[in-house]
Amino acid sequence: MATLCDVEQAVCQIKDGDIILAGGFYGNGTPELIVDELLRQGQKNLTVINNDGNTTEKGVGRLVAAGQVKKCIFSWCGRLAVLPKLIEEGKIELELCPQGTFAERIRAGGFGLGGVLTPVGLGTLVEEKWAQRVSLNGKDWLYHTPIRGNVAIIEADRADTEGNLVFYLTQRAFSQAMCFAADLVIVQVNKPIEPAGCIHPQDVHVPGVVVDILVQG
Repeated sequence: MATLCDVEQAVCQIKDGDIILAGGFYGNGTPELIVDELLRQGQKNLTVINNDGNTTEKGVGRLVAAGQVKKCIFSWCGRLAVLPKLIEEGKIELELCPQGTFAERIRAGGFGLGGVLTPVGLGTLVEEKWAQRVSLNGKDWLYHTPIRGNVAIIEADRADTEGNLVFYLTQRAFSQAMCFAADLVIVQVNKPIEPAGCIHPQDVHVPGVVVDILVQG
């Protein structure tokens, strides 16, 4: 059974230097209450893994702007205007990963797979900086390592006291896989948390067995 905590108690579980998987797409579906509390508590030297990095006003981009992040792994970050200067000044490290590969790396990390082989990115900056070319069955591929985190911070629309989750629209993007790819899963639930049994099994997007902490949104 997942534990129900207030946001301060939940975020106290996140430590300096942790690798954080953050759900959402363009900030939609990113748990803002949890980000607010990370800003207040001030954990530092974080690695943040998110689809797009959000913006300096929304989502995990606020952590980047606050100087709490040492490394980002994104598939795109064109709306995070502060990032190029931070990279040029050597204050932050950026790894870019094509979106489909990004999703598969997280899935590999969650399900104990050895990594991802894909032709996407051959002959590009992706191969030059972040992947390894291998030859297999007469074809060239890029090998990417799995992605796992110490913590996943997730937003869900509904949850029950067992931790079973239901996402709404872009909340689901990457979050489903991230819940399996972190040692600790903290979920901000926007609707009132329901008694066990209220969510039909066929509607569950993530089973409660992989959810550790619920925060009432």
